[in-house]
Amino acid sequence: MDHFHYKKDELFAEEVPLKDVADRYGTPTFVYSKATLERHAKAYINSFQSMDGLVCFSVKALSNISILKTLKNAGCGFDIVSGGELHRVLLAGADPKKIIFSGVGKSKIEMIAGIQNNILSFNVESEEELYQLGEVAGEMKKIAPVAIRFNPNIDAGIHEFTKTGRKSDKFGVSIEAVKDLVKKCSENSNLNLVGLTCHIGSQIMELNSFEEAASQALELLVELEKLNINLDFIDMGGGLGVNYVGEETVQPIELIQCYEKIFSGRKERLILEPGRSISANAGVMLTRIEYKKNDFLVADAAMNDLLRPALYQAHHDVWPVKKNNGVMQSTVNLVGPICETGDFLAKNIDSESTKGDLLAIKTVGAYGFVMSSNYNSRPRAAEIIVDKDKFYLIRKREDYSSLTALEEGLDAQV
Repeated sequence: MDHFHYKKDELFAEEVPLKDVADRYGTPTFVYSKATLERHAKAYINSFQSMDGLVCFSVKALSNISILKTLKNAGCGFDIVSGGELHRVLLAGADPKKIIFSGVGKSKIEMIAGIQNNILSFNVESEEELYQLGEVAGEMKKIAPVAIRFNPNIDAGIHEFTKTGRKSDKFGVSIEAVKDLVKKCSENSNLNLVGLTCHIGSQIMELNSFEEAASQALELLVELEKLNINLDFIDMGGGLGVNYVGEETVQPIELIQCYEKIFSGRKERLILEPGRSISANAGVMLTRIEYKKNDFLVADAAMNDLLRPALYQAHHDVWPVKKNNGVMQSTVNLVGPICETGDFLAKNIDSESTKGDLLAIKTVGAYGFVMSSNYNSRPRAAEIIVDKDKFYLIRKREDYSSLTALEEGLDAQV
């Protein structure tokens, strides 16, 4: 469910006409519904029954500081994958003991920052990373908290680029290698093993893969107990999919009930790292049609603003901000001004839109603005949050001066 809806043929975000947002801040612009973000976060947080749960929003999905503050206030912690994301969540006021640091390539500088800020855990994904973390912690005379990410060798049946749980993927260590890393961790006085973690991919639309991963995690927990190793938490990652093209989705409560059944009687805390399923449906991108050319609608937004259609061949519904009832629809491709044939936002859509019309591209609250770029020297879009009948600028639109600010004045050195 989201809070984008029509009133008398005009598209609203909560109680705000999206035309008003475009009139004030221009296009392209990302618009987020605060009510939708809060509702989706609470759908996870309120679903825990038999286990102590922690929801760590996956910052890579949507990293605007105002959004992070909203989710923090709703009760979320954060899953981060870079020093930059750590900087963002701390600016948003995050509790360090609700921050999980994931990712396969943490640098020494990032490890130092995580240790200095007393984060909950580093999700370690290789023997070399474990060794480096111990070395860094030793130099700092600190103890670094560690969760070992295991790879369950599960093919979740999603897009090739977003599968993360197969033996051939770069993520985690094999189940066979977990005990060896546990031993090495216990032998290092600067490391403290606190958890076990797993993440099998993104946009997963059925429970079977989650069940299989959780069952493997349970077996590992039992094996570690035989070695007198007790952990604080089990982190099952994220991955729950959302509805882009009318798919039937798994609800957060169904996922959590599944996990609580498998881990029944366990004392560990259950951590989840949802991203897309919290933020995707909370965002739209407004764009205006510059020209209609044959079966192309040329918009002022492009693949640099929304990369998913070009990168993943992903579908996003496109809604007119103002319905033109009675105007004959035609099948068109929605494209941008970038000089590539791959620059498209939607293909083969039925639309009555023409030059000057406003469109809203749906379900862009995850992996939308965060994947945008300055390709073709295009300034990045503005971001807006809607709260009931008010809307607020939460990221200024870039201009041409911002494109060159980090380069100006340096040419004298050449």
